[in-house]
Order: sequence, then C-alpha cells, then structure tokens
Amino acid sequence: MRTELVVALDVPSASQVGPIVDTLGADVRWYKVGLELFAAEGPRALEPLRARDKHVFLDLKLHDIPRTVERAVRAAATHGVGLLTVHAAGGRVMLEAAVAAAREFGRDRPRLVAVTVLTSLDAAELERIGLRGGPAEAAARLAELAIGAGVDGLVCSPREAAELRARFGPTVLLVTPGIRGAGAATGDQKRTGTPAEAVRAGATHVVVGRPILEAPDPTAAARAVLAEMAQALNT
Repeated sequence: MRTELVVALDVPSASQVGPIVDTLGADVRWYKVGLELFAAEGPRALEPLRARDKHVFLDLKLHDIPRTVERAVRAAATHGVGLLTVHAAGGRVMLEAAVAAAREFGRDRPRLVAVTVLTSLDAAELERIGLRGGPAEAAARLAELAIGAGVDGLVCSPREAAELRARFGPTVLLVTPGIRGAGAATGDQKRTGTPAEAVRAGATHVVVGRPILEAPDPTAAARAVLAEMAQALNT
C-alpha cells in the first residue's frame, strides 16, 4: 500500500500556493487546503493546484445539520477535490447525507474522510467537553459510527492509526495529521508522531505542514519526509 505525503497549505493567500507547489515540484502530489486559506480565498485557492495537476485534499471539517452538509459536499465536489473532511461527531444522519451527496458524482466523487478526534486534544481537554475514556476510545467510537455510515476513511492521530487499521481492514483510508520529526516542537498539537510511525501504523495519507513550509529548504525537508516514509514501508 502506497502512503502519500500531503503538504498542508496553511497560508493566508492563494498567491502563495503556486510558488510553493513549484518549489516542491514532482516530489509532492497531494496538497491540503484548510479553513484559513479557503476562508480567505474560496475556490480560487484550488486553481493553482488544478492548473498543476495536483491532488486536492479540501479540509473543511464539515459539521452542521444534514441538509447543510449535503449541499456543502455537493458544492465541494464540483471543484474536483480528491479528499474532503466531515466531522464524525456530526452524527450518522449527517454522515449518510454527506455520503449520498458525494456518490452523486460517480467515479469523480470526492472521497470522504471523517475527523475523529482533533490532534490538538488530549484526555484532559476531552474530559472538559464531556468525552471520557481518552482519545483512543473516543476515536474508535467515532470511527465505528463514521464507517458504518459509509465514509471512505478516517482522520486520526498517528497514535490511533494502528488500532483503527486493525479494526477496519486494508481498504479504509487513514489520514494522519500531527506529523512531526523526532524531537521537533509540537506547537499546538498534543497527539503527534513521526512520518515513519504513521506509515508503520497503516496511514494512507501523511499530512505535514509547518515542518516543510517553515524549513530553510522546503524541498529538502519534503524529500527527507518522503525518504523516511519509504524506509518505513520497506522495513
């Protein structure tokens, strides 16, 4: 199973997208557009990626009433995105509405991945919002709900990926944010892992943002991540 590197475009302007993609070149096939960039630029943020034939992961974490999410999925699908996030906590009816909307687009549909527990949350923070049992238990419970509703995959930290891979088998997509090099600063992330750890845990998509974009040499940083991923796959 191939594991893809996804570079998170956590930048405020679409004008920055083209230069980043051109700098990283053919080494990176997937890019994530999240709330910051999409809120600033809307669908225009996707144009530099489509023009360069890159795969788009639109990370909007849709979480609303079923009808609103259904329409949002349908709108996002018209932009040719490959992956689209919804929140598992939105509930089964919302998730089923999202799945139905995506399937209207046939082979060109976006693959829906359900966010389980944000990587910025730890057990103490989960308890503050009323979820007991820790991140692994919450992620597993939400994952069961989401997969039962028909989504294509899950977003989880590298720490939960192995358990979810064992539980749901080889075909479910597992997207792992919160990726940091060994010993690197974690910033606002609580549940992190290295690229190698994510690959060995069964991730299909490894999302890396700041460690690449803020590196003195982003191309070298991306290649280092890819090399670590390849070595993990081979071993």
